[in-house]
Amino acid sequence: MNLRRLLKTALITVCVLVTVSAGVNAAADKKDATSGRLLFGKVLDREDNPVPNAVVYLTNVRTRAVKTYIVSQGGTYRFPALSTGVDYEVYAQYNGHKSDTKSVSQFDDRSQVYIVLKIDTR
Repeated sequence: MNLRRLLKTALITVCVLVTVSAGVNAAADKKDATSGRLLFGKVLDREDNPVPNAVVYLTNVRTRAVKTYIVSQGGTYRFPALSTGVDYEVYAQYNGHKSDTKSVSQFDDRSQVYIVLKIDTR
């Protein structure tokens, strides 16, 4: 009877450890998904007014993969969870007008990078 109780206790302990381990791994995976660099900023015209509905283009220089973001009413954009070991180029377009292209270097160790993109909408 003591052997049976010991086996039952061991089985319960193993089940608890497996469950806790799975939870810790899931939390680590979630942290990895949200980590990385945040690129954010505003798209403004010559008079520093927001340019809503402009499209911001973010290009991974290594892979040439492009992400886009449609600017909010306040002129803001954001690209979260970017890889830290990669160079990026970012620019905005609105009604055929384009901002200058800005670079985000892999050697820039800031976790948050703020860039204002200016478009001459005239």
